[in-house]
Amino acid sequence: MHVPRHPFTVRLVGFEPDESTQLEALLARAPVAGPSYSCLHDDSLQEPDLYIANGDSSAALKRLGCVPPSSLQPALVIGGGDASARPTMARPIEPKRLFDELAELLDMRVQALAELNARGERLLAERRRHPRLAPDTEKPEFYDRLRHGPSDGGVLIIDKECTFRDHVARVLGRRKLPVEWTDSLRAAMRLCDETPVSLVMINTSAVGVDPYWLCSSIKSQGGAGRTAVLFLVESSFQYDSVRARDAGVRGLLDKPVAGRHLMMTFQKLLDLPV
Repeated sequence: MHVPRHPFTVRLVGFEPDESTQLEALLARAPVAGPSYSCLHDDSLQEPDLYIANGDSSAALKRLGCVPPSSLQPALVIGGGDASARPTMARPIEPKRLFDELAELLDMRVQALAELNARGERLLAERRRHPRLAPDTEKPEFYDRLRHGPSDGGVLIIDKECTFRDHVARVLGRRKLPVEWTDSLRAAMRLCDETPVSLVMINTSAVGVDPYWLCSSIKSQGGAGRTAVLFLVESSFQYDSVRARDAGVRGLLDKPVAGRHLMMTFQKLLDLPV
């Protein structure tokens, strides 16, 4: 019997489109005996299990330099010599060595997460809307003035069925956060305008829903200015980054969405206790 493997998520940083496509294709052919991998879209709100960065890109190295070098957020650098404090690999990439390196980094991450859980602590989601490009050097008061906390409201799910709403409610558990569902576009717009809604989740596979138009319509209302809107997408959905950003979409999550990824997303976008 074939047992499906859970794919670990990878964030590619600083690669040109051609090399990104090659890396995605290579990772999709990971050996059956080890972990499987899926590369996150640039607009994905999901936290990656590990990073793969282009060592020849100064911007990629700056971005990676702002991620604390720990087993909780492992990274592999491709090319760029041996100056990086992270594990590195030279080009051309040797597939066997690549998968061995990634498997070792994931083993370290799993162990670090287990130790964190044993201490009663949790991995915190990054709430910044844009990746860091330089370490924080100002006093904490400076960053406190820049912060805008999540709006005070619940979650609204727009779908043709309430199944995903029930899943979200189970993930949130006893946390006192309202989770609503509607299959009516008119009702969705009215709820976002007249009631406090912090997060809207639109199922892009719902028949009869233009998610870009719906997001733009919601965001154009005075009562939804700070409401975050994200798309739930399947692999068959052709996500248009430019159109999504013009409409005000915060980002996307790939379906099916695991409970741990949902919780990290809620920590990122909602006023939710850890």
